[in-house]
Amino acid sequence: MQHITLTNILSAEKQYRTNLINCLSGVRTAQLLGTQNAAGQTNLAIFNSAIHIGAHPPLMGLIFRPLEAQQHSLQNILDTQHYTLNTVPIDRLASAHQCSARYPQEVSEFAANGFTPWYSEQHPAPYVEEAALRIGLKLVEKIDIALNGTMLLIGEVQEIWVTENALEADGNIRYDLLEAAGVGGLDTYYRFEAAARFGYAKPNELPKNLL
Repeated sequence: MQHITLTNILSAEKQYRTNLINCLSGVRTAQLLGTQNAAGQTNLAIFNSAIHIGAHPPLMGLIFRPLEAQQHSLQNILDTQHYTLNTVPIDRLASAHQCSARYPQEVSEFAANGFTPWYSEQHPAPYVEEAALRIGLKLVEKIDIALNGTMLLIGEVQEIWVTENALEADGNIRYDLLEAAGVGGLDTYYRFEAAARFGYAKPNELPKNLL
């Protein structure tokens, strides 16, 4: 097994270090972040940093780099307070990844990469029509992280749109049935496959596989 120390990490070439540390948190759901500015100009960016914050109230978090990094999505959220998270269809990976390119502000990544903006009556930010799971959020807190200049944006879930066959009776969502993509690091994508689902664990008792 290879041993990588902090000294090795800090002395490594920048891109190697970036790839290595981004991979450490494992495979996450790839998300397309939908926003628009006050003038109605839409923006679509791919993210791998969506996290669960809490269920009561329903909260999700996103990590952002500093605003100076030409992040139109971040500015749109700060200005309008609303945004969406949308799963990436497994058959649209190249188009979704291309949303990470630095387009000029006047260019919508929706149009540039063949995605369709879709709006619900209850939420002002654009969803991705091709996504099997769409989440509408409202910004409720911004936490600046002094260590590296990043920030955590916490959003309250306002509504959810999900393909019916992927939503189980107890509220569990099957990502394999969504045909959604996972992402490891910055650029490696994965298919989800359900391996097991267990009931509530009790001491000295092996849980039954529910799948």
